Amino acid sequence: MQAFDIPRAASEAGDPYLNRVIARANDHVVRMSVMTGPYHWHRHPNSDETFLTLEGAVVIDFRDRSVLLGPGQILTVPAGVAHRTRPHGARSVNITVERDGTQTEAVDAA
Repeated sequence: MQAFDIPRAASEAGDPYLNRVIARANDHVVRMSVMTGPYHWHRHPNSDETFLTLEGAVVIDFRDRSVLLGPGQILTVPAGVAHRTRPHGARSVNITVERDGTQTEAVDAA
């Protein structure tokens, strides 16, 4: 058991999209993502995906609407639902929780 320092790790992120496992709980993983650019359209056929914004804001685009999450806000995308994420502004830092071994399938933007 070791503590993970999210603010420090986020400050060291240099890629436009960093997504790394920071913890495991039962059959789920907890990831930290740091975004300065969008992630492609995709879906997870075998897992819900929960987003919690820590810093900045993230937009989660769906086919029919977009949801803006600010710090402290949380949203779960049900399994199989097409979505993409992108920072609202220069950068966002988020926690995501999903089933370990989650499949990611790319989908068309249209």
